[in-house]
Amino acid sequence: MSLLFEVQDLTVILGKTAVLESVSFKVEKGDVIAVIGPNGAGKTTLLRALLGTVPYEGRIIWHQNPRIGYVPQRFDFDRTYPLTVEELFLLKSGSRSLWAPTPAQSGEIKKALSHTEVEQLQKHKLGELSSGQLQRVFIAYGLFGAPELLLFDEPTAGIDIGAEMTVYGLLRDIAQELNLTMLVVSHELSVVYTYAKKVVCLNKTMACFGVPQKVLTPEQLQSLYGAGADFYGHEH
Repeated sequence: MSLLFEVQDLTVILGKTAVLESVSFKVEKGDVIAVIGPNGAGKTTLLRALLGTVPYEGRIIWHQNPRIGYVPQRFDFDRTYPLTVEELFLLKSGSRSLWAPTPAQSGEIKKALSHTEVEQLQKHKLGELSSGQLQRVFIAYGLFGAPELLLFDEPTAGIDIGAEMTVYGLLRDIAQELNLTMLVVSHELSVVYTYAKKVVCLNKTMACFGVPQKVLTPEQLQSLYGAGADFYGHEH
Protein backbone atom coordinates (compact mmCIF):
# COMPACT_ATOMS: atom_id res chain seq x y z
CA MET A 1 0.00 0.00 0.00
CA SER A 2 1.11 3.60 -0.56
CA LEU A 3 1.96 5.96 2.29
CA LEU A 4 -0.80 8.52 2.87
CA PHE A 5 0.80 10.65 5.60
CA GLU A 6 3.23 10.48 8.48
CA VAL A 7 3.45 12.23 11.81
CA GLN A 8 6.91 13.12 13.08
CA ASP A 9 7.61 14.27 16.66
CA LEU A 10 4.20 15.94 16.94
CA THR A 11 3.88 18.11 20.04
CA VAL A 12 0.85 20.21 20.95
CA ILE A 13 1.06 22.79 23.74
CA LEU A 14 -2.16 24.53 24.75
CA GLY A 15 -1.57 27.40 27.13
CA LYS A 16 1.37 26.14 29.13
CA THR A 17 0.30 22.50 29.09
CA ALA A 18 1.80 19.88 26.79
CA VAL A 19 -1.24 17.92 25.58
CA LEU A 20 0.83 15.75 23.21
CA GLU A 21 4.58 15.21 23.12
CA SER A 22 6.80 13.59 20.48
CA VAL A 23 4.14 11.49 18.73
CA SER A 24 5.27 9.71 15.55
CA PHE A 25 3.57 7.15 13.28
CA LYS A 26 2.81 6.43 9.63
CA VAL A 27 -0.52 5.81 7.90
CA GLU A 28 -0.88 3.90 4.65
CA LYS A 29 -3.80 4.25 2.28
CA GLY A 30 -6.56 1.84 3.28
CA ASP A 31 -5.51 1.59 6.94
CA VAL A 32 -8.21 1.41 9.61
CA ILE A 33 -6.46 2.71 12.72
CA ALA A 34 -7.82 2.92 16.25
CA VAL A 35 -6.52 5.67 18.53
CA ILE A 36 -6.74 4.62 22.18
CA GLY A 37 -5.70 5.90 25.57
CA PRO A 38 -7.16 7.08 28.90
CA ASN A 39 -9.16 10.27 29.31
CA GLY A 40 -6.95 13.29 28.74
CA ALA A 41 -4.42 11.31 26.69
CA GLY A 42 -4.61 13.68 23.70
CA LYS A 43 -6.67 11.56 21.33
CA THR A 44 -9.02 14.33 20.18
CA THR A 45 -6.10 16.76 20.04
CA LEU A 46 -4.34 14.42 17.61
CA LEU A 47 -7.33 14.53 15.26
CA ARG A 48 -7.52 18.31 15.58
CA ALA A 49 -3.83 18.59 14.69
CA LEU A 50 -4.41 16.49 11.57
CA LEU A 51 -7.28 18.83 10.66
CA GLY A 52 -5.03 21.85 11.23
CA THR A 53 -7.27 23.39 13.90
CA VAL A 54 -4.65 23.52 16.68
CA PRO A 55 -1.06 24.79 16.50
CA TYR A 56 1.62 22.13 16.79
CA GLU A 57 5.34 21.53 16.67
CA GLY A 58 6.90 18.72 14.67
CA ARG A 59 5.72 17.68 11.21
CA ILE A 60 2.67 16.20 9.54
CA ILE A 61 3.81 15.13 6.09
CA TRP A 62 1.07 14.54 3.54
CA HIS A 63 2.35 12.27 0.78
CA GLN A 64 -1.03 12.58 -0.90
CA ASN A 65 -3.64 15.32 -0.66
CA PRO A 66 -6.76 13.52 0.54
CA ARG A 67 -10.19 15.01 1.07
CA ILE A 68 -10.87 14.67 4.81
CA GLY A 69 -14.15 13.91 6.53
CA TYR A 70 -14.56 14.42 10.28
CA VAL A 71 -17.16 13.27 12.79
CA PRO A 72 -16.68 14.87 16.24
CA GLN A 73 -17.52 13.07 19.45
CA ARG A 74 -20.62 15.20 19.94
CA PHE A 75 -22.83 17.36 17.80
CA ASP A 76 -24.31 20.05 20.02
CA PHE A 77 -27.60 21.26 18.63
CA ASP A 78 -31.03 22.27 19.84
CA ARG A 79 -33.24 19.22 19.36
CA THR A 80 -36.30 21.46 19.27
CA TYR A 81 -34.96 23.35 16.23
CA PRO A 82 -36.83 22.00 13.16
CA LEU A 83 -33.74 21.19 11.05
CA THR A 84 -34.06 18.13 8.82
CA VAL A 85 -31.34 15.65 7.96
CA GLU A 86 -31.33 16.95 4.39
CA GLU A 87 -30.97 20.55 5.54
CA LEU A 88 -28.01 19.60 7.76
CA PHE A 89 -26.22 18.17 4.73
CA LEU A 90 -27.11 21.20 2.62
CA LEU A 91 -25.50 23.45 5.23
CA LYS A 92 -22.30 21.47 4.84
CA SER A 93 -22.44 21.76 1.06
CA GLY A 94 -22.74 25.55 1.26
CA SER A 95 -26.05 25.50 -0.60
CA ARG A 96 -27.75 28.88 -0.92
CA SER A 97 -31.14 27.32 -0.31
CA LEU A 98 -32.05 24.78 2.36
CA TRP A 99 -35.62 24.48 1.11
CA ALA A 100 -35.19 23.88 -2.59
CA PRO A 101 -32.29 21.46 -3.15
CA THR A 102 -31.56 20.44 -6.71
CA PRO A 103 -32.17 16.83 -7.77
CA ALA A 104 -28.38 16.37 -7.89
CA GLN A 105 -27.99 17.62 -4.31
CA SER A 106 -30.77 15.39 -3.03
CA GLY A 107 -29.22 12.46 -4.85
CA GLU A 108 -25.79 13.01 -3.30
CA ILE A 109 -27.33 13.27 0.18
CA LYS A 110 -29.30 10.06 -0.36
CA LYS A 111 -26.13 8.31 -1.56
CA ALA A 112 -24.23 9.32 1.58
CA LEU A 113 -27.10 8.21 3.83
CA SER A 114 -27.38 4.89 1.98
CA HIS A 115 -23.87 3.94 3.13
CA THR A 116 -25.17 3.84 6.70
CA GLU A 117 -28.58 2.47 5.69
CA VAL A 118 -30.60 5.51 6.81
CA GLU A 119 -31.61 7.07 3.48
CA GLN A 120 -35.24 6.85 4.62
CA LEU A 121 -34.47 9.54 7.21
CA GLN A 122 -33.51 12.22 4.67
CA LYS A 123 -36.63 14.34 5.26
CA HIS A 124 -36.88 13.66 9.00
CA LYS A 125 -36.15 16.28 11.64
CA LEU A 126 -32.97 15.67 13.63
CA GLY A 127 -34.83 16.06 16.92
CA GLU A 128 -37.07 13.11 16.04
CA LEU A 129 -34.23 10.62 15.62
CA SER A 130 -33.07 8.04 18.14
CA SER A 131 -29.44 8.12 19.34
CA GLY A 132 -28.60 5.18 17.07
CA GLN A 133 -30.18 6.87 14.06
CA LEU A 134 -28.31 10.09 14.84
CA GLN A 135 -25.00 8.21 14.96
CA ARG A 136 -25.63 6.74 11.52
CA VAL A 137 -26.68 10.14 10.14
CA PHE A 138 -23.52 11.76 11.52
CA ILE A 139 -21.32 9.04 10.04
CA ALA A 140 -23.04 9.62 6.69
CA TYR A 141 -22.44 13.34 7.25
CA GLY A 142 -18.73 12.58 7.51
CA LEU A 143 -18.94 10.64 4.23
CA PHE A 144 -20.74 13.46 2.42
CA GLY A 145 -18.44 15.03 -0.15
CA ALA A 146 -16.62 11.75 -0.93
CA PRO A 147 -13.65 12.05 1.47
CA GLU A 148 -10.66 9.74 1.20
CA LEU A 149 -9.60 10.02 4.86
CA LEU A 150 -12.16 9.82 7.67
CA LEU A 151 -11.50 10.93 11.23
CA PHE A 152 -13.98 9.73 13.86
CA ASP A 153 -13.87 10.86 17.48
CA GLU A 154 -15.59 8.09 19.45
CA PRO A 155 -18.42 7.51 16.94
CA THR A 156 -20.19 5.18 19.38
CA ALA A 157 -20.06 7.35 22.51
CA GLY A 158 -23.21 7.01 24.59
CA ILE A 159 -24.61 3.84 22.99
CA ASP A 160 -24.59 0.27 24.29
CA ILE A 161 -21.95 -2.30 23.39
CA GLY A 162 -24.23 -4.27 21.05
CA ALA A 163 -24.95 -1.18 18.97
CA GLU A 164 -21.29 -0.19 19.28
CA MET A 165 -20.08 -3.40 17.66
CA THR A 166 -22.61 -2.88 14.87
CA VAL A 167 -21.39 0.67 14.21
CA TYR A 168 -17.75 -0.42 14.08
CA GLY A 169 -18.64 -3.26 11.74
CA LEU A 170 -20.43 -0.72 9.57
CA LEU A 171 -17.35 1.52 9.55
CA ARG A 172 -15.13 -1.39 8.53
CA ASP A 173 -17.49 -2.35 5.71
CA ILE A 174 -17.64 1.27 4.48
CA ALA A 175 -13.85 1.51 4.53
CA GLN A 176 -13.57 -1.64 2.43
CA GLU A 177 -16.37 -0.68 0.03
CA LEU A 178 -15.10 2.85 -0.63
CA ASN A 179 -11.37 2.14 -0.23
CA LEU A 180 -11.11 4.68 2.58
CA THR A 181 -8.51 5.31 5.25
CA MET A 182 -9.88 5.78 8.78
CA LEU A 183 -8.60 6.97 12.14
CA VAL A 184 -11.10 6.15 14.86
CA VAL A 185 -10.80 7.23 18.48
CA SER A 186 -12.16 4.38 20.59
CA HIS A 187 -12.63 3.60 24.26
CA GLU A 188 -13.59 -0.07 23.83
CA LEU A 189 -10.69 -2.51 23.45
CA SER A 190 -12.84 -5.36 22.15
CA VAL A 191 -13.74 -3.44 19.00
CA VAL A 192 -10.11 -2.40 18.54
CA TYR A 193 -9.02 -6.03 18.41
CA THR A 194 -11.90 -6.96 16.12
CA TYR A 195 -11.93 -4.14 13.57
CA ALA A 196 -8.68 -2.16 13.56
CA LYS A 197 -5.69 -3.05 11.39
CA LYS A 198 -3.38 -0.95 13.56
CA VAL A 199 -3.58 0.93 16.84
CA VAL A 200 -2.03 4.18 18.06
CA CYS A 201 -1.63 4.15 21.86
CA LEU A 202 -1.46 7.57 23.49
CA ASN A 203 -1.00 8.85 27.00
CA LYS A 204 0.15 12.36 26.08
CA THR A 205 3.23 10.67 24.63
CA MET A 206 3.44 7.78 22.17
CA ALA A 207 3.03 4.50 24.03
CA CYS A 208 2.79 2.06 21.11
CA PHE A 209 1.90 1.69 17.44
CA GLY A 210 1.23 -1.42 15.39
CA VAL A 211 -1.05 -4.43 14.99
CA PRO A 212 -3.29 -4.64 18.08
CA GLN A 213 -2.67 -8.34 18.75
CA LYS A 214 1.08 -7.72 18.79
CA VAL A 215 1.50 -4.40 20.60
CA LEU A 216 -1.34 -4.46 23.13
CA THR A 217 0.39 -6.68 25.63
CA PRO A 218 -0.88 -6.95 29.22
CA GLU A 219 2.04 -4.80 30.32
CA GLN A 220 1.24 -2.14 27.69
CA LEU A 221 -2.42 -2.04 28.67
CA GLN A 222 -1.54 -1.65 32.34
CA SER A 223 0.85 1.18 31.52
CA LEU A 224 -1.98 2.95 29.67
CA TYR A 225 -4.96 2.23 31.90
CA GLY A 226 -3.56 1.02 35.22
CA ALA A 227 -3.68 -2.33 36.96
CA GLY A 228 -7.38 -2.83 36.22
CA ALA A 229 -6.83 -3.24 32.47
CA ASP A 230 -7.32 -6.98 32.07
CA PHE A 231 -8.84 -7.39 28.61
CA TYR A 232 -6.51 -9.23 26.28
CA GLY A 233 -6.94 -9.77 22.56
CA HIS A 234 -7.14 -13.17 20.90
CA GLU A 235 -6.25 -14.28 17.42
CA HIS A 236 -9.31 -15.06 15.29
